[in-house]
Amino acid sequence: MEENFFKPSVTVDSIVFTIRDSKQENYRKLPEKKLQILLVKRGQEPFCDKWSLPGTFVQEKERLEEAVNRSLKEKANISNIYLEQLYTWGDPARDPRERVISTSYMGLVDSEDIKLKAGKNIHEIDWFTIHTTVTKQTRKENRHGYQKIEEMEIKLESKTEILKNKVKVVKELVDGNMIIYTQIIQSDLAFDHAKLIVYALDRLKNKVEYTTIAFHLMPEKFTLTKLQQVYEILLDKPLLKANFRRKIADMVIETEEQEENAGHRPSRLYRFNTNWQPHVF
Repeated sequence: MEENFFKPSVTVDSIVFTIRDSKQENYRKLPEKKLQILLVKRGQEPFCDKWSLPGTFVQEKERLEEAVNRSLKEKANISNIYLEQLYTWGDPARDPRERVISTSYMGLVDSEDIKLKAGKNIHEIDWFTIHTTVTKQTRKENRHGYQKIEEMEIKLESKTEILKNKVKVVKELVDGNMIIYTQIIQSDLAFDHAKLIVYALDRLKNKVEYTTIAFHLMPEKFTLTKLQQVYEILLDKPLLKANFRRKIADMVIETEEQEENAGHRPSRLYRFNTNWQPHVF
């Protein structure tokens, strides 16, 4: 006898990061590089004319990975980029149409390699610079571990718009397991996408120091100075040049080429060492 099971809809959403030059009020200053995120302005309900992450409904015979790649190609003209699955979101009220469960993916790309193009049901597409500020923070110990509460402001800024978001993140360490709850206080984004962005930012920052994830934001050949800039942006702190170069020495290979049109003494170009393996202790 066939049972009647509830069948929710399934979607995928992409949080695609890049590092690009941000706008400067003083034209005499060199552009400052910032972490940016890809957003699309929806051309249909719900949330028509609201900015959101690019996403799509998963088709009946489609794998999640196929759906997320199809979505990026159809909606943003992006293909063949680094993607990793992050988290599954299932709040019953997250979509006003019906019960929708979404799996989020984090993507990293060197934006110089792509040409954005808004696809079907998309009014606009753009990169937004990410500004995060922790406005309130508390932590208390308990017999199982601790609870840490942060209230954050996430400002997303393009050349023409500023989107403001406020979220509360509760992290509980319970017997060695980290449990994370995120609550939206206010958001200019569609759906619950402010939650997805906060989660992806946290994952990105935590992975930088023990993986090669930062190299997915770099061109094939780069200077060590520009590589250090990327690490500093992702970690949100300055790094000592000597220490940084010692840590990444095995991760890069020096080429015979030098940076062109640099306007100063040319720097040697490097590339990622594809044979690099993390140190085992």
